[in-house]
Amino acid sequence: MIKVLIERHLQDGLEEEYMQASKALLQACMEFPGYISGESLKDLDRPNHRIIITHWQSESAWREWEKSPQRQQLLGGIAGILATDEKVLLLSPI
Repeated sequence: MIKVLIERHLQDGLEEEYMQASKALLQACMEFPGYISGESLKDLDRPNHRIIITHWQSESAWREWEKSPQRQQLLGGIAGILATDEKVLLLSPI
């Protein structure tokens, strides 16, 4: 199992648009083979800073989702909302 940490910084005033777009992305992710679970978190000190943590059965399952046309299309709905490119970090147990 691996964890994927995604960090996103939103543009000011676009929080509601982000919520709608990220819900669609999460719903599609939940139906993808290899997805286990996930959560979305909001930074209490920086309200435009979001952290998403997902759990996957394997790195290959994540990589398939990461490059899937479905994810790419849904990310297009988020791209204009972000102040910077998202950062992705893959983590494995020690």
